Amino acid sequence: MSMTRRGFLATVGAGSAMGVGGALSAAAQDAPALPKPANGPIVIGSRNALAAATRAVGGMRKGEDPLDAVIRGINLVEDDPNDDSVGLGGLPNEDGEVELDASVMDGRTHKAGAVASLRHIRNPASVAALVMRRTDHVLIVGDGALRFARAHGFQEENLLTDKARRVWLEWKEQHSEHDDWLPPEGTEKKKEFGWKTRIDGSDFTYGTIHVSALTPAGDLVGCTSTSGLSFKIPGRVGDSPIIGAGLFVDNQVGAAGSTGRGEANLQNCSSFLVVELMRQGRTPEEACFEVLRRIAGRTEKRLLNPAGEPGYQLKLYAVRRDGLTGGAAMRPVEAEMVVHDGREAKKLKMKTLYGG
Repeated sequence: MSMTRRGFLATVGAGSAMGVGGALSAAAQDAPALPKPANGPIVIGSRNALAAATRAVGGMRKGEDPLDAVIRGINLVEDDPNDDSVGLGGLPNEDGEVELDASVMDGRTHKAGAVASLRHIRNPASVAALVMRRTDHVLIVGDGALRFARAHGFQEENLLTDKARRVWLEWKEQHSEHDDWLPPEGTEKKKEFGWKTRIDGSDFTYGTIHVSALTPAGDLVGCTSTSGLSFKIPGRVGDSPIIGAGLFVDNQVGAAGSTGRGEANLQNCSSFLVVELMRQGRTPEEACFEVLRRIAGRTEKRLLNPAGEPGYQLKLYAVRRDGLTGGAAMRPVEAEMVVHDGREAKKLKMKTLYGG
């Protein structure tokens, strides 16, 4: 029986669709049942999110939109000049300029918004929300992000506090062994492993604030905001404004965020992977540990300490849609997270992959 080329392709296409459909059906049958939503509100966050979590829960109880409640909580930290890793008072790049990054994601719509390398605007989380709500984009960076913020009425200001300026000047005076520039391949390295130390003996700031929330209706939202790695090369963008790296929300599964070495999250799509592992039935803590193990196994040699372990800190936080929360950290340095269970916010110790 003869067959035209068009008829042959149609037959093959139908067979392929049936095969794919059959495979998907089998996979769907094998997948664990998604957890039922909890009563909420439940909020998780980084160790500096105690006030933000309390503000977020309070806002939701008063009827605020959950994402707005989370962002207003994060604004408290962005406005705090004593937090040198977020917003006003954040430590600058190597030129002494404060550059801010932030992202938001709303599980109800699966929409997201972000800004990166934003200068002179202290509340990047609020600008990121406007990117999500008032544009057809997800990410706006640099001068474009500043112009967008100005168009929406945000006021420019100098974000470099006197305290941050003093720390930057001290680093700049002695930074030859403590910056982010690497020599050409094959030449001697100037640093052997990942803990980078400031002249005053404290670690470089990888700090960030992350907050995710579960509403009584079972909806999930999240936000991450940062001034990024202190003394970074100008224009460096970490994981915080990148959806899937520093933040990911799936209303059917859960939400995840991260703080710490952003490059590690960018290379491994960490937050997305945490959520996908929860979809497969892992608890939040199990999912976070599995992602950390994968990251550790892929860490380049120069970032390993003498014991052969990643020398940097990385923390993952997750909440499942049934209200189960959890997290994990690469190392024990400041290995804490905030959990608001609907009654009060508490700072909890996190289990660690190394050194615990």
